[in-house]
Amino acid sequence: MKKNIAILGSTGSIGTQALEVIRQFPERFGIEVLTAMSQAGLLIEQAIEFMPNAVVIGNEKYYEKVKSALQPHDIKVFAGEDALCQVVQMDGIDLVLSALVGFSGLKPTISAIKAGKHIALANKETLVVAGDLVTNLAARNRVAMLPVDSEHSAIFQCLQGEFSNTIDKIYLTASGGPFRGMKHKELETVTKKQALKHPNWKMGCKITIDSATLMNKGLEVIEAKWLFHLQPRQIEVVVHPQSIIHSIVQFSDGSMKAQMGLPDMRLPIQYALSYPERLSSDFPRFGFAEYPILSFEPPDTENFRNLALAYSALHKGGNAACVLNAANEIAVSAFLKDKLGFLQISDIIEQCMDLIPFIAEPNFDDYLHTDNETRIRALELIK
Repeated sequence: MKKNIAILGSTGSIGTQALEVIRQFPERFGIEVLTAMSQAGLLIEQAIEFMPNAVVIGNEKYYEKVKSALQPHDIKVFAGEDALCQVVQMDGIDLVLSALVGFSGLKPTISAIKAGKHIALANKETLVVAGDLVTNLAARNRVAMLPVDSEHSAIFQCLQGEFSNTIDKIYLTASGGPFRGMKHKELETVTKKQALKHPNWKMGCKITIDSATLMNKGLEVIEAKWLFHLQPRQIEVVVHPQSIIHSIVQFSDGSMKAQMGLPDMRLPIQYALSYPERLSSDFPRFGFAEYPILSFEPPDTENFRNLALAYSALHKGGNAACVLNAANEIAVSAFLKDKLGFLQISDIIEQCMDLIPFIAEPNFDDYLHTDNETRIRALELIK
């Protein structure tokens, strides 16, 4: 049967690549909902091509533009955050691909889970911020959380047929980003342009900067805890510059399973959309002759402190990871606007983690308040 998809963030990197996958399998996938924050023109183009039942433009000032363009095509048009949370509950949706950036993905993902929709999760911040709340809600509603991040998809694939076997440890691989090997003195002068040149992956600006600071790996560590029910000691990061092995599972008997492939986000996206099936694709294939050496090294948490800060938040629990994420979003935004230096990103995050009150057992409102309070404090520190 055709699977009807809602894509939250269809104009971003993950969203556009998901549409590339769906374009190849029109008999397998239909588009029920497309959403974007501000890229109204691209959203209109996507809607005319894929003819969803509805679209949502997050920035309400573009509502009339989108509505006027799509009115002849009989596509419903909505605007604003509340509409985003409501549209994911539509009866025709089988799977919600959450590809929004940052904290903005939390509310609509929770709304979709409450409506019993299965989730393909590319928005790692949903579990970073409120992992306990979200995973418990998904369990109560019997909703599958299918990982889209290449590392978590790799772990998920390695665990197929192994769910009754004990995991000793997982290894999340990291490319090391564009500044791998650099020391503190060199990092003081790196620029936004340099930070946005990832050696292996094509990604959005925010996640590319997170990769350069190793925060992306830190967020993935926290996400992995909730996706795979692990303790912090069971999650280890290893730098693998070639980005061919996407992650590894080590079982209690000492044996290890790895998932390999070229660094192409379309592969984990397609697997999440088609699970439990594997669909044939014409994506480029990995060849051993092209990669005669696969190397590994420990991460440098002394010069790239964000990974250590993420582990600290994971060990502390409560609302600590919510503070970490909110401070990072503000700091990265400031760096992208040339208002903050590269190394100062970690400084802002660490200061916020020290200043924001700790809540051991936060509820949903506590997460909202923590996020807002952290953003205000981070902006004050940057000024």
